Amino acid sequence: MGKQTPVMFRIGVATLALAGLVLAAYVPAIAHHAFSAEFDPNRPVVLRGPVVRVEWVNPHTWIHLEVTNEDGSKTIWMVEGGTPNTLLRRGLSRGSIPIGAMIIVDGYQSKDRSARANGRDITFADGRKFFMGSSGTGAPHDGRDATEQN
Repeated sequence: MGKQTPVMFRIGVATLALAGLVLAAYVPAIAHHAFSAEFDPNRPVVLRGPVVRVEWVNPHTWIHLEVTNEDGSKTIWMVEGGTPNTLLRRGLSRGSIPIGAMIIVDGYQSKDRSARANGRDITFADGRKFFMGSSGTGAPHDGRDATEQN
């Protein structure tokens, strides 16, 4: 019976270590918000205007653009995109989104109705269109194949 105690102890330690690894992997996953936590799939927006700022940081990129409202006033919108690495794989870099570039962003407005959106597509004045990375995060399904790059 004395020989079984060390075996049981080792199994208990191994189980505890495995549980710790699973928890360590899970915590960053839940810290990264889901689309539905912040954005409204029933509030699609199309934003047009010049880029005024680009934040190329993890876990999300942010493109700020100046949108002219119907009354002629202007609003700076913050548009969340995928991770920098995801956008780089799709052919976008910080340098390819210059300040002043005219863009069109299709996306979804934030639940709090502020001037924040989750971007689905960005279209440049020359017609180039890029997927910004909303699929797979709980955003509405847009019919694209998950392997589609642009």
